[in-house]
Amino acid sequence: MSDIKRLSAGPRMSQGVIHGNTVYLAGQVALGAPGTSVAEQTADILSRIDALLAEAGTDKTRILSATIWLADIANFAELNGVWDAWIVPGQTPARACVESRLAAPEFTVEIGVIAAL
Repeated sequence: MSDIKRLSAGPRMSQGVIHGNTVYLAGQVALGAPGTSVAEQTADILSRIDALLAEAGTDKTRILSATIWLADIANFAELNGVWDAWIVPGQTPARACVESRLAAPEFTVEIGVIAAL
């Protein structure tokens, strides 16, 4: 049996969980930029993802899958502008992006990723 390691574990959820050679990150929202533009929220989230992946011992070049929730799909291009500048060419993960109401109205983007260690 493999050990399970939890990152930033709280009473309700962990920000990440490592099992085997995989890290699963919780959906990240822009805690450092609530109520700002989609571009600013996306940049904040991607920075949080970078930090959590580093804590797990990996990085964005090892992302296997990303799921993105947008409060308004009309902001798809704005999100993609920041995503495209962040992601490493040739290292793009499988990705899904859907429109969904998020947990709080000040958040317009949420991103969850699964990465290899």
